[in-house]
Amino acid sequence: MAPGHVAYGLAAQYGLRISAETVIAWERGAALPGERELTALAGVLWCAPGELLTAATTLREHRVSRDLTVDDLARQLGMTGSSYLRMEEAGRWRGNEKQSAALCRALGLSAAQFLTAAGRDPELADLLSSAVTTRWQAYVRPVSKIVPMDRARIQEVLEQLHADYQALMVPTLTWSSTGQERSGAPGDAGRAFLSRVVEQFWRTAGV
Repeated sequence: MAPGHVAYGLAAQYGLRISAETVIAWERGAALPGERELTALAGVLWCAPGELLTAATTLREHRVSRDLTVDDLARQLGMTGSSYLRMEEAGRWRGNEKQSAALCRALGLSAAQFLTAAGRDPELADLLSSAVTTRWQAYVRPVSKIVPMDRARIQEVLEQLHADYQALMVPTLTWSSTGQERSGAPGDAGRAFLSRVVEQFWRTAGV
């Protein structure tokens, strides 16, 4: 369906005055439709709202992809709609452990998806960076508080990440173009490891 036809359908069926240029921007990912606009767009295109979201990352995107209203989801989490909406709009989940588990069930979130949607990836990155560069044992409990995963498994993953990072930081001997040995610089490899430490964590955990 051409952008102009989509814009016409949005106006005729839902009373939304959306230009064809805006529809094109949605298609290209240069702009995002609001919740009402997304629902209307799905209606015009005869599909589910979730089919229009290529890769949901935020709480709102996950909720809309499941075709849940704010009140519907809040009810499943045991909180008011206004309380949930404040967290969704802030991009920061602050529910308790029970509510977090309910959120993962309602939205079908993996542990990795939950952390991203909850806005806690930066916090996890800081904890993991400290764990691999110092004593990993001291970070089992802090990581366990924000990652919905068995504590014993978290301990195993942190130990492995620490070993992997420390192995990178051991200077190695390499041959230069002149055939002479020179000490390799582990700093670059270490920085690269830390820049993707969250990704390494989930990969090691098998998530």
